Amino acid sequence: MSSFNTHRRRVHDEGLPARVRHTNLRACLVHFAPYGFRATYHYLCVSAAIPKDLEKDPSSLMRSVEELHHARQLWLADERTYACSHRADKARGFRQVKADESWRDWRRGWGNIAHCPEPTIHPDEPLPVVVERVLRSSVPPDEAPVLTCRVCGSRDNTSAWHDGVHRIHQLCRECGVSLAVQRADATDSLLAADYTRQWKEIWRLRNESPRNPN
Repeated sequence: MSSFNTHRRRVHDEGLPARVRHTNLRACLVHFAPYGFRATYHYLCVSAAIPKDLEKDPSSLMRSVEELHHARQLWLADERTYACSHRADKARGFRQVKADESWRDWRRGWGNIAHCPEPTIHPDEPLPVVVERVLRSSVPPDEAPVLTCRVCGSRDNTSAWHDGVHRIHQLCRECGVSLAVQRADATDSLLAADYTRQWKEIWRLRNESPRNPN
């Protein structure tokens, strides 16, 4: 698999067709998607105003990948700091990862630090702002029973969201971030089908070749 930076360079390559550059933007999300793949993709489409006809504004692809890149740089720096601290702990004989007040016990997936399972509901601030806020956030262990959103600071202000299949999330009402998740007792095939149609519509808007009017 090619690296994030390789795909980023291809997004910037004006010699490539806009659709190929768009494909490489999607590939960047495989490496880093703070809200999860779908919600991060939807956020970038809105944030950078990526048009359905990519040829009308190919520079929107560069705007989106740069916003993602800057957020990723913050995350990578945090990962390096954490790795150094962990190595120092091991050198002192502490091999078990200790619980702390950071975001690490909150994340779900590699590079996924503020999971938004409903792709159209996510924070609307710039990605670097949100990522840095989460990385610097601190929730004391004695507040664990209180659902505190590390993105917007909202406390115990959630709504249930069923993915229709396996999970029920408690979403922050302010920004859509999942604050807790549990297995669903039953599936809801109609709900799951609605979400599938919704995602296909989001995906289709910028993944179909423009039709020839003639």
